[in-house]
Amino acid sequence: MIAACGSSSSNSSNASNSSDHPTQAQIQQDDQAAVRFADCMRSHGVPSFPDPTSSPRGFKSALDPSAKRSPAFQSALNGCGHLLPRSRGSTQSDVHSPAQIASFLAFARCLRTHGFPSFPDPTSSGNLTHEMLANAGINLHQPAVVQAADACVGVTHGAVTRADVARFIAEQ
Repeated sequence: MIAACGSSSSNSSNASNSSDHPTQAQIQQDDQAAVRFADCMRSHGVPSFPDPTSSPRGFKSALDPSAKRSPAFQSALNGCGHLLPRSRGSTQSDVHSPAQIASFLAFARCLRTHGFPSFPDPTSSGNLTHEMLANAGINLHQPAVVQAADACVGVTHGAVTRADVARFIAEQ
């Protein structure tokens, strides 16, 4: 429910479009968000972080989940990850940032305290699948699950939205 929907940003333009083909306006918004993300990374202690407009390949490789990362990089990513647009950031098959994974874990903990004690934690890469929920005996179409998820989105600070929850449930 959390990362399987592919959310990696609280950017409202990303949350409102579930299409695989972004509009020109969304591409421009993503480009602007990527620049803000790079600026944030540099201001948070990673001065060599590449600019997405002048070095798109360098920007992409800087975000490679398998890259060795310094503590300064991880700290900057925790502080700036919310700025990274969906198209430049994680997808459901990618590894999510430590900040996103922490948000997803908080979401799962919240659901457990809201009446679903078997709700599973996401994987170490931040993913949660329909199969994982089914194996835990969670029926996504049970109204109480939707109510609990809606009550818990706030603990994620935008990493999971109500729209993300609705999309994930609709995918089943």
